[in-house]
Amino acid sequence: MADESYPQDLKYFREHDWVRVDGDEATFGITWWAQDALGDMVYASLPDVGATVTSGQPYGELESVKSVAEIYAPVGGEVVAANDALNAEPALVNVDPYGDGWLIRVRLADPAELDGLMGADVYKEFLATAGS
Repeated sequence: MADESYPQDLKYFREHDWVRVDGDEATFGITWWAQDALGDMVYASLPDVGATVTSGQPYGELESVKSVAEIYAPVGGEVVAANDALNAEPALVNVDPYGDGWLIRVRLADPAELDGLMGADVYKEFLATAGS
């Protein structure tokens, strides 16, 4: 498992997802807190390239030894890539949640949606006050 961290260069969503923006595209993944709460990943169900995801709506599922959890889109857009490496090795989400364990990449539908996301420090405060 990875050590607890919340990189400063990412944006965070209340459903414990992160976003890394690169131009008009964004990469999604789940936070260290989320992967720790779920436990060892055994399966990832992700959308196909070309699918559309909507901010605040589920776009896939992660299955761990503990449970199955829906994953929510922090912002909307068209899926331009899905992390196919997770088919063979879903535990990448646990080992490297901010790197090799990324989930999907989207072309942003409305970059202004990013303004509603949290920075790392605000997300850590959210974790402390929400208790989850």
